[in-house]
Amino acid sequence: MTAPFLSLAQIRNRLALTARQILRDHQPGTDGRCPICRTSGCTVAAAARDVIDTAEEVQQRSTATQPAGGRLNRPRPS
Repeated sequence: MTAPFLSLAQIRNRLALTARQILRDHQPGTDGRCPICRTSGCTVAAAARDVIDTAEEVQQRSTATQPAGGRLNRPRPS
């Protein structure tokens, strides 16, 4: 599916999945350096961590502000 047909939750989940894959690829080796970037402080991994943190924060905010019944309990227009 393409983005116009995805819900915000689906987009958030895809961003988090992509960030997790990036973290797996950029995981530091035994020498403490990123195997792709060859640096000790990989900025790509830091950005991926920021994306995951933000996605989790948005998810917590959306579940905290959503009414108990969600969309299903809205009155139907007459």
